[in-house]
Amino acid sequence: MISCVDARHRQVRARYTADTVTVYQAYPAEIAVPALANGRFVAPFKRGRMTWIKPSFLWMMYRCGWASKPGQERVLAVEIRRSGFEWALAAACLSHFDRSLYPDRGTWARRVRTSPVRVQWDPERSLRLGPLPYRSLQAGLSGEAVDRYVDEWTVAITEVTGLAHAVRDRLSAGDDAGAAALLPAERVYPLPVEVAAVIGADPTPAATC
Repeated sequence: MISCVDARHRQVRARYTADTVTVYQAYPAEIAVPALANGRFVAPFKRGRMTWIKPSFLWMMYRCGWASKPGQERVLAVEIRRSGFEWALAAACLSHFDRSLYPDRGTWARRVRTSPVRVQWDPERSLRLGPLPYRSLQAGLSGEAVDRYVDEWTVAITEVTGLAHAVRDRLSAGDDAGAAALLPAERVYPLPVEVAAVIGADPTPAATC
């Protein structure tokens, strides 16, 4: 659950500690089970494919349909180093042209070709997965970024499929308050100013909870 709601349009909201930040991914059992057993992603996870990480639990639920969509039946919470997360965002390029960040389409296209990370800002989701008027970040890792994610950044992998089902079941029963109480506590992530500028994030405000 987001502990402080800010009206700013583009901010990273996540569960984090002084050293780590939690991101979510959904996979079939053949990838999730070995990852859980080894505490890191191993075969048949493919490093050659772009892998998308999402700091927002509810956006992950929207994407995987509460862990019901084919190939997304197991939801993983991946705790990664904040230094790695910020490296990824600093190396990122938006997945679409934004004239406020790039002087022209050619500059953006060159950045897309050379960056190992794509960033998308999609509408954040409500408890019932409707779109909200502010954005949620997801980052697509490829090449060097995937290798760093697997080999250097990952601290722990836990399964939250049961949590996804529990929240869904309470919503189905009409218990919105009970469902909300189960959500992970997410806060606005304090991005360094230079990293926020790369991905077009709004400046992090002083805490006013």
